[in-house]
Amino acid sequence: MADNQVSDIGSHVHLHAKGLSIPFAAFFIVGEIAGSGVLALPKAIDDSGWIGLILLVVYTLISSYTGGILGESWLIILEKHPEYKTHCPDPYPTLAEKTFGKKGRYLVSFSINFTLFGGSTVFLLLASQNIEHLIEDWFDVNESFCIWLVILAAVVCPLTWFGTPVDFWPVAVGATCTTGVACIILIIKVAMDAGSYSTVLHSSTEFQPFSMAFGTLMFAIGGHPAFPTIQADMKKPGNFKWAVLLGFTVVLFMYLPLTSLAYFVYGKNVQPNILQMSTGVINQVVEVLITIHLLMALLIVINPVCQELESLVKVPKHFTWKRCMFRSMVVASVLFVAETIPKFNDILSLVGGSTVTLLAYICPPLFYLKLKSVTSHEAMLMNDGNVEVVSLSGETGGLPLWVKVMNIEIILLGAVPGIISTYSALKSIIGSDFSKPCYV
Repeated sequence: MADNQVSDIGSHVHLHAKGLSIPFAAFFIVGEIAGSGVLALPKAIDDSGWIGLILLVVYTLISSYTGGILGESWLIILEKHPEYKTHCPDPYPTLAEKTFGKKGRYLVSFSINFTLFGGSTVFLLLASQNIEHLIEDWFDVNESFCIWLVILAAVVCPLTWFGTPVDFWPVAVGATCTTGVACIILIIKVAMDAGSYSTVLHSSTEFQPFSMAFGTLMFAIGGHPAFPTIQADMKKPGNFKWAVLLGFTVVLFMYLPLTSLAYFVYGKNVQPNILQMSTGVINQVVEVLITIHLLMALLIVINPVCQELESLVKVPKHFTWKRCMFRSMVVASVLFVAETIPKFNDILSLVGGSTVTLLAYICPPLFYLKLKSVTSHEAMLMNDGNVEVVSLSGETGGLPLWVKVMNIEIILLGAVPGIISTYSALKSIIGSDFSKPCYV
């Protein structure tokens, strides 16, 4: 076996020497997740009441766990199918196919593309709106954000031509750092606004706003569609669970202080985008940082979509003009959707309550339970022949009853609120007037 293809299952060494370490994988996780949540979560917490703060902590912990078992499931697939250790452009759909067949693959593939494509559209919309506000404040030029959509799409497009996450790790570092600094500044700004309102009132907790707030919460912490792609680029894929834990810890330390302060300082006065609460230099600095993050996060979330679609149309894995043309077409499609539906609140809740919930809280436990059950059965069969099968996690397969029950509960905790949130988001979209497309 060549030096660059040495594999040690016990230590989970990746076949590629130049892979992501735990910190850099965590950077990608934070860079993908944080950003839009910083802007939208304060309003979602007000709509859900103080219990929203508890839900934020609980579901962040659950997301960390499901991200970890999603990684463990992929390790089992790698053990059974070593050919995927060199390259797999669509690890999550492949995992679904090996677990539940073609139907599982189709469902997961659609959900991933819907989630990441929708997320890319939201990121482009938010970045363009921020640029519009900044240019208006700085130069007193009132240029429509519809024009900025085109400009930003043109700027981002060449950067999408990089192959996989390992090829553009500085983007993940930049996305994480800009959001971290923006959160610190925002926390200080909100703390300085304490006492601005003589009486802090909170919105009454009603069914539809609460359920839509759940969708926003899921969108803000559900980065699972891109997780297997990040894991596939790690030096030691078996360490992915530690990257997930580190990433979600950082995300929680970003979200919780800001949303808590905003809840008690602004109450129901908080805007859907917290940057709309005030103006001035501090606000502009935060707006610049968040805009940089949104553009970098767009690069991260659009990459798995491009890789999977490229595998379907047989675009070569190495850098060619075909990749440039194909990914430019994907960016053009994102731009078209953004120009057609120039709003994001309801869509964010719809995506969060439907496909994000499916990919973050339903599929990982289902895959994990199924694969562990199959692994346990195979181990028993092999043991009858005096041969012991050891999984990549160092276990002979099988799960304790309490672990099975916990995973079933997680599925229910995702499925029931997710269905309600999806219904409420659809009802809101159908019952409201759509903004006119930019090209009308």
